[in-house]
Amino acid sequence: MSERETSDAINSAAAAWVARLDTGADAAVRAELDAWLAADERRRGAYFRAQAAWTMLDRACVLRGSLDMQPAEDIETERPRFSRRTVMFGSGMIAASVAAAAVGIGQLRQSTERIETAVGEIRRVPLKDGSFAAVNTNTRLAVTLKRESREVQLDSGEAWFEVAKDADRPFVVAAGDVRVRAVGTAFAVRRTGDGADVQVTEGVVEVWSKSDPTNVRRLSAGTAAFASNTAGPSLPADTGPDLDRTLAWRNGQLMFDGETLEAAAAEFNRYNMIQVEIADPALAQEKMVGRFRTNEPDAFARAAATVLGASAREEGNKIVLTRD
Repeated sequence: MSERETSDAINSAAAAWVARLDTGADAAVRAELDAWLAADERRRGAYFRAQAAWTMLDRACVLRGSLDMQPAEDIETERPRFSRRTVMFGSGMIAASVAAAAVGIGQLRQSTERIETAVGEIRRVPLKDGSFAAVNTNTRLAVTLKRESREVQLDSGEAWFEVAKDADRPFVVAAGDVRVRAVGTAFAVRRTGDGADVQVTEGVVEVWSKSDPTNVRRLSAGTAAFASNTAGPSLPADTGPDLDRTLAWRNGQLMFDGETLEAAAAEFNRYNMIQVEIADPALAQEKMVGRFRTNEPDAFARAAATVLGASAREEGNKIVLTRD
């Protein structure tokens, strides 16, 4: 089994990709990038952060010491030319400079960023500390960066966070009375009426409830737990391959593998104004398997009707599934 790629290696490669594409890219290079991104779920977050870094920094200042620039009189009319080797070196400087800038900003003043998504909207947001958030449908949250901590208030919905390492400033998500704390890791939090579901994709997080702060659970990569506002977190459960399925929304997809049709329809209804309704109670308990786009409730309804021997009809802003 091959050794798992480190976060530092991914960040360096992501910075190199951003620098490479900034000089222009044909279809073959774009395809190569897509393949690189698809090979590890962590790479997409690193790439978005590197894009944000490239935008923030004055490239000429960052690269001047390492890149073979054109003569001064040509700078305004011609872009600098450099090799893949110097791009890699320059990208490392970009990543380091952005990290230093983010820490400096955090130490100077407190800042709060509010993020809100509409029904069906999924946003991928680089945060000012170098972290990255994938924000699911109908979600409201606020990110506050302080000198001693990084705090996220999840008012509603769901988000996945890839946290930039900063041992001096823990990253804490508050969802109701539930708290999730990390330093450098990746995890998802989905707020519910009575608590929050927590899934860890990388590293380790600590979960507890304000009502019982002594009951702290440590969740490692590949595990999940439900944390109640009043009773605290449950025992961690191994998610195995289900983790990629339950977090497929980050790529605009929903995946089902044995969920009831009722549960699958409820997931679709989170993302769409057109609601899927199941009129037959027995049909609602049938099992569903498949992969769908979050914004295609009609395709989901047609597939369910075909596989389960049912019919689908449109009635205004809803699709009704029933057995004749």
